[in-house]
Amino acid sequence: MRRPVFLVLFLINGPMAMAEGHPPWGEPHLTAVSRTEAEISRIKAAVATAQHTPSPYENRSGGAATAMSPPAQSPFSQPSSGLTADQLLDFRLGEALFEKLWVQGPASTISSDGLGPLYNARACSACHVNDGRGYPPTDPTDPTPGLVLRLSQTSADGSRQPDPNYGFQIQDRAISGHVAEGSLRITYNTRPVPLADGYIVELREPDYMLTSPTYGALDDQTMTSPRIASPMIGLGLLEAIPEADILANADPDDKDGDGISGRPNRVWSREFDQWMLGRFGHKAGSPTIRQQTADAANGDIGLSSGLFPAPHGDCSEQQADCRAARNGNSASQRNQELGDTALDLMTFYAANLAVPVREKADDELVLSGKSLFHRSGCAACHQPAFVTHRLPDNPARSFQLIWPYTDLLLHDMGDGLADHRPERQATGREWRTPPLWGLGRTEQVGGKKSFLHDGRARSVLEAIMWHGGEAVAARENVRQLNTADRAALIAFLESL
Repeated sequence: MRRPVFLVLFLINGPMAMAEGHPPWGEPHLTAVSRTEAEISRIKAAVATAQHTPSPYENRSGGAATAMSPPAQSPFSQPSSGLTADQLLDFRLGEALFEKLWVQGPASTISSDGLGPLYNARACSACHVNDGRGYPPTDPTDPTPGLVLRLSQTSADGSRQPDPNYGFQIQDRAISGHVAEGSLRITYNTRPVPLADGYIVELREPDYMLTSPTYGALDDQTMTSPRIASPMIGLGLLEAIPEADILANADPDDKDGDGISGRPNRVWSREFDQWMLGRFGHKAGSPTIRQQTADAANGDIGLSSGLFPAPHGDCSEQQADCRAARNGNSASQRNQELGDTALDLMTFYAANLAVPVREKADDELVLSGKSLFHRSGCAACHQPAFVTHRLPDNPARSFQLIWPYTDLLLHDMGDGLADHRPERQATGREWRTPPLWGLGRTEQVGGKKSFLHDGRARSVLEAIMWHGGEAVAARENVRQLNTADRAALIAFLESL
């Protein structure tokens, strides 16, 4: 008799031990049941990922929640398998809010107004193209939805402060009666990188310029960081990975001498008023999907919520007209523009966007590339698999073997990718290891390929060649591959 998937998914992978020196910070957002000793033993016994052959259920990247038949036009927009009828309704309501075009407040319709006064987009979906990633503009004169310029200063006590004129982010749009803060323009300088077999990879090094700045030049102490929106799939599964399993992979002092020193980012939870493990964002700057959602709604669209109550969004203290503008706060929503119910629905939607099934996990070329992925050292940061918490109130995410290919830790990626802007405990050279699931569907989802935190890489190979810092050895191993082996490695990555 065929066994239900959820009964067998915990049999593979999932480190158990708490890393020495990393006490738990807490997971108050999850109602989890502790694993039994028997379960821990069974997981430990099967922890080694097969490097030369398909691993059991490896094609189900999101465990039992995987979308097994994703449509060609929207493979990232499907609900997690296993949702109840009521949950599917909540998912569709959250989807409607995610795609909603917000309008200037006040308006007659609740949960439709509150845009701006300054903003980057009118809808979440404008940045997350088909629930995928954002893209830098093809033409330097084009607008930049999905690409924003983050700003901050560091005070004497180490805390993060906004630019005195522009706040924490450049908003390149404004509601009627107001003026946008400026426009972001990008130029690229190309640099050839020869590989061992003579193939040349052209790397694009971006140069960013703020044009037509409304409030003058950026302050001399202000640091900048361009960011594209990240893919939305599998976020709820990443949130369900036990904190202990993530911290077990941390090695900030590189005690094992492998050159990899992943660090967790410790961030403040506005929702639970405590320190928590950062999981989301390019530098793991948000602890939960709900906080990440509310933060983006406030900074990118200008919507107030219980977590980010400012109705003027990111307007600085110097932008008096912006702060004095009429807003969409509603008494029926506890004086918020994005009320708790709407935020909960958007969070539910984001948490339950399914990871699409892998279609070539057992292909001979892909398996050859899988072996090279491990031999080259890529898996040291791109941790293949985890097992999620037992979550009695959330069976779709409960006790699933998942294959995100990330450790959710911070790694020094070298000067080439450094933005020189700290974020919480992340330094200006550190980035969170991005999940690789869904990588091969990037062009299918968004119409083109664009990788790394600012979208500079136009191919997977370009992205690899930008790796520095802790990833130098892995990058050089890839550089030395012959043509056939390199094609196998790329085939594996694009199968994810």
